[in-house]
Amino acid sequence: MLNFSTMQSLRSVAVVGAAGASGRQLVTQLLDRSTIHADARLQLVGHRGGASEHELRGLRADLRDAFADDAPTIDLTVDADEVDADVVVMLAGATVARDLSVAPDRAALAAVNGAMFEEFADALAGRSGEPPIVIVQSNPVELGVQVFSERLGRSRVIGAGAWSDSLRFRREIADSLGVRRAAVDAMVLGQHGDNMVPLWSRVSVEGIDDDVLSTWIDSQRDGRDPLALATEIADNKSRLLKMVVDGSAEQAFSECALLPADLRAAVKPFLVHFTSGHTTEIVTAHAVAEVLEIVLSGESRVMPLQVNLAGEFHDMHGVCAVPVVLGSDGWSDAAMPGCTDQELAMLLSAFAAINGR
Repeated sequence: MLNFSTMQSLRSVAVVGAAGASGRQLVTQLLDRSTIHADARLQLVGHRGGASEHELRGLRADLRDAFADDAPTIDLTVDADEVDADVVVMLAGATVARDLSVAPDRAALAAVNGAMFEEFADALAGRSGEPPIVIVQSNPVELGVQVFSERLGRSRVIGAGAWSDSLRFRREIADSLGVRRAAVDAMVLGQHGDNMVPLWSRVSVEGIDDDVLSTWIDSQRDGRDPLALATEIADNKSRLLKMVVDGSAEQAFSECALLPADLRAAVKPFLVHFTSGHTTEIVTAHAVAEVLEIVLSGESRVMPLQVNLAGEFHDMHGVCAVPVVLGSDGWSDAAMPGCTDQELAMLLSAFAAINGR
């Protein structure tokens, strides 16, 4: 965690969807971490006429009671035209259906959440002055990044889906090797979905001998076609979720634990979604909080994020998760980590799937 006692800015933050499961987690984590300066402002944004309009008032009162010692000013709005912050986080919208008879598909959310993205993007674009930084974590993340970047500028909009995927991937590697996640350096690119691209060739782990690590990675990839990862993910989701339908959630988690680390990182969130009573709100909020800390701190860091590219990375023109330099003004240059020919082929395939090419 960054030291905000010396680096914290006075920038205001708005959380769209603050009354939802992930939104509540995020605002609680931000206040618990003291991420937002006490003299700044946190805006809770909900939906007019819905349950969130009432829940926001109770949430604000609860947050002020809990964090009164050093909390920023907390206000609320249910009108997109009244969103006014230096950094806007998109966490609102529909999530993957919790009906186990319906195949989980993030792309299907586009019809529901696309209109919401356009409403808020148009409202923010109509503001005077410099556009806000927008962090998209509502799904489909890639669609949100596209819509907001077209109206606010590409460098001002990022998607945090790849960072949450990378956190999961690192955690699964750490769990397998008996180390803490902080010791693992790894990233996931591509799509926040089945077309994710884990960069096995760039994995490093503190305290693990290179030869030992290489042997373990080989065991994880043995007999598998990297270009078939999306199919592996879809097949294992279907298989394990059927166990949940049949009342064997314990067996589903047990069998998930036997999968290679990249498959576990992709499949386990769906098991959590269908068994915990909520979406994966804790890790979702945690990932956004870490991205937001970088933006507010004034530092810069290379992170895997969804961005709208215009040739900065392998001549891609469209939305994809790649490593970029994130700072207080958004993202700038795309980093160029070495990767294998297979990984690059996977990334280009993911890019094509995202952008319909």
